[in-house]
This record gives sequence, C-alpha cells and structure tokens, in this order.
Amino acid sequence: MTTTRSPGLPAARGADRRVFLGTLHAEWTKFRTVRGWVLAMAGALLATIVVGLLGTAAPAPGGRGAGPYPRGPGGEAVNDSFFFVHRTLAGDGTLTVALRSLTGTADTGTGPPAGGVQPWAKAGIIVKESLAQGSPYAAVMATGGHGVRMQYDYTHDTAGPSGKVTPASPRWLRLVRSGDSLTGYASPDGSRWTEVGRAKLPGLARTVQAGLFAASPEAQQDTAAGTGFSPAVVTGAFGRPALTGGRPQDAWRGTQVGGDAGTSGSYTNTTGGGFTRTDGGGFTVTGAGDIAPVVGGPAMGAGFSVENFLVGTFAGLIVVIAVGTVFITGEYRRGLLRTTLAATPLRGRVLGAKALVAGGVGAAVGLVAAAVTVPLGEHSARGRGFAVFPVTPATEVRVMAGTGLLCAAAAVLAVGTGALLRRGATAVALVIASIVLPFLLATSGVLPPDISRWLLRVTPAAGFAVQQTLPRYAQVLSVYEPSTGYYPLAPWAGLAVLCGWAVLVFAMAAVRLRGRDV
Repeated sequence: MTTTRSPGLPAARGADRRVFLGTLHAEWTKFRTVRGWVLAMAGALLATIVVGLLGTAAPAPGGRGAGPYPRGPGGEAVNDSFFFVHRTLAGDGTLTVALRSLTGTADTGTGPPAGGVQPWAKAGIIVKESLAQGSPYAAVMATGGHGVRMQYDYTHDTAGPSGKVTPASPRWLRLVRSGDSLTGYASPDGSRWTEVGRAKLPGLARTVQAGLFAASPEAQQDTAAGTGFSPAVVTGAFGRPALTGGRPQDAWRGTQVGGDAGTSGSYTNTTGGGFTRTDGGGFTVTGAGDIAPVVGGPAMGAGFSVENFLVGTFAGLIVVIAVGTVFITGEYRRGLLRTTLAATPLRGRVLGAKALVAGGVGAAVGLVAAAVTVPLGEHSARGRGFAVFPVTPATEVRVMAGTGLLCAAAAVLAVGTGALLRRGATAVALVIASIVLPFLLATSGVLPPDISRWLLRVTPAAGFAVQQTLPRYAQVLSVYEPSTGYYPLAPWAGLAVLCGWAVLVFAMAAVRLRGRDV
C-alpha cells in the first residue's frame, strides 16, 4: 500500500507556525509595553548584582585575606604544606624506609592537646619535583584511619593495605622512580612487597627531592554548636631510609614546605613541625597541614568561591517569580484573557507563548547578572586581599549560563502556577516558598544537614545546584553540607529537578486552561 501525504499538510503546519509566532509576538508586545514589568525585571537584574557584591564586600581580617591559593599541575587550588626530610635524587632511583609508628595530637581549644591521630593525617615517603608549593609529586604513606595510600599530584588517591601503624605492626614503604613514572609499594616486613599504585608525572624534572614527610589536616570535632575543626599534628617514627640514585655527598635536611600548615591546618597552640635523628640512622618527623586539593567550607579560610558572588540570585528570583505570575494572573483579574483567547482559540499556544516570553526575559536577567557579578566580584575580592577559588573557564561559563536557565525555569514555573491558581498573591507566595525559602533554609545552617540535603533534592530549590563549583574529594576532610556550598545533586541534575517541576505545573495549568472557561 502506498501512503500519500495530503498536499495541504505542509501548508497547514506553516500556517500554525505563523499563528504561534504571531501569538508569541503579541505576548512579547504586552510584556514590553507594561512599564512596571520592564522596570521590575531591571530591578531583578540590579538586585542580583548589588546583593551579590555587597554580600562579599566585607573587609579582609587584619586588612588582608588568605591571598592566592597555590596551584597544582592541573591548575587546581591545593594545600601543599608539610614537614619534609629530604635529599636530592638525580634521575632514576628507589627510596625505601620502615615506618614504625604514627602518633598525633589535636588542639581542642579547651585544654591541653588531646591524643589521637586525625584519620587523614599522613606520614610516609615522597618524591617531589621541588620545594615550591604546587609542584608535581608522588607519595606512599600511612594514614591515621585509612590505611596505606598512594597519592600524586594532589587529586589522585589509591588505597593500599589497611590497618594502623603501631610499634607492634610497622609498615615498610617504597617508591621507585623510572623516568616520569613512579610506583609505590608497601610491605609488612620489608621482604614481601605489594604494589599500591602507579603515577605518571609528565615532564618531571631529572633532579627532584626525595625523602620522608609528615602532615596532618585539622581534626574534625562535633560539638553542641555544630561541626568544628581544631589544629592537629602527626609524628612518624621512621627507620633508616635507603635511597639509591641520590648524591652521596648530600646529607638529609629538614624543610617546612609552605612555611605553615596551609588552609587545612594550623600550628597555633600546637607543637611546630620538625625532625630529630634516632639511633640507627632513623628519623622522627612531626608535621601539620596537608598535601591535597583545597575544598570548600572551613578549609577555604578567608576565600570566596564563584557561587558566593551569586548569592543575590535569590533576591532577583523573587522579582522574576512575581512578574512571571502577574504576567498571567493580571489578565485573569482584568478579564483580558477572554480577548486574548478570542484572537487565539488554541489556549495552549497562548500559555506557551507567555511561558516563552517570561522564561526568555528571566534567562536574560540571570545570564547578564551573572556575567556582570562574577568578574566584578572576583576583581574586588582579589583587590582586597581575598583568595578566590579557581575554576576553569568552562565552569564559569556553566555557572553563568546555568544562572540564566535557573531564572528561566523559575519564570516558567511562576507562569504555570499563576495559570493553575489564577490568584496572583497566592501563586507568588507558593512559588517563592518552593524555590527561595528551601534554598535559604538549607544553606543557612539552621536545619539539620539531612533535612537540608532532602530539601535540595526534591524541591524546586534543587535548581541552585547549577551554580556550585566546589569539588568534593573523599581523601580530604571537610564539612560537605549545603551550608558550606555542597549540594546533594550534580549541577545539571539539580537544574533538571527544577525543570521537572516547571514542566509538571505547566502541563497541569494547560489542562485546566483547556478544560474550563476563563
């Protein structure tokens, strides 16, 4: 059987398209000719910018902030502060040592330092290109609570044998360098070796520093006032290190890399880093800080992240929601919708045109506000001595475009809610209560973390996740909660939740509009 297409079908589709474009143009004309709506959207743009800049305009403590973060090989912000007992390694070589014990103390702030090793405190052996912060490295280490690990270039972490290091259960560690490749090993007795991991450090210099290190991030403490951190140090007791490939004339020497403990720890009220020689040619090495990527929350110290400059988005959204709602409810209130539907009998097209206009204007407001606020905020923060958490250009573009899409989805949700309820004040209150209120409650820290995460998973406020830039690393201890900038959903997944709510409400509004008289 041969199917023939009606010659009138393309023409009909073209006519439908022209009718819809005419409807869209009519709705845009309505919007731009109402001065109050235009001024309100301009106010939303201004509010987003002003609140964002004022919210990050506090003076730096003591006149200056944290300064720029050291950058790792991949451009990421890093902590690179530890105590290092080292010698020069020229070319290929092997470093082997026995770690005989791992002990530590944490300053509680209420008395003498308490005993105990922070779970991510670490001591072991490391090959590092130079003593400069952020330079490439590979290390094999024992940790306070996560067994043996091989870590390299700050963001890479591989688990090795589990168990804690004690005088009764020491751990032998080995690093083998061959060109720009390093392989880490661990052994319980110095004879039976297990490969922990391999690292490739492209372009690694021929002459590097190899030796023993110790570092301890701050200790996390849960108190009645919430989660806090206190300074901590760790001490590793090493046997006599064996280094092949080193310069025979070089002596082992100690250096505090970074000069302090970095943003992840402090020597305040604790024993400073250092080393002592022990009988038999061994070393006791004490250190604080961390060799790891910087994450958000307390670890950022006096720094800002990109999304901090967009804190004013919630203020702009309130205006966008109000205008989007009134854009439809105003016609119900004045009885003008009957005239609109008489000119365009297909009611769904009218509602769709209104959603496109409101969403398009909302997207423009969000995008322009973000594109202005982010660079201005970064420039201002750096000028006042604050560190700004570095992100890639692609991430900044995603945040700016995502802010526009966040405002667009909120505007569409507002139009749909207004069409569904047909009462402006009620619709505005409901949409604000579903987007802005959960966001403020979840990020303010007034709610338990589990409830905050739940709100940002299931409510339209999940859309704010599209603005997040802070990375999360399993090997870095921090407070990964909404109050510190960590959302339970990935950026686009959070925006998808908001869009899902907008589509659902819009569909319900379209069904009601078709099924009832105006």
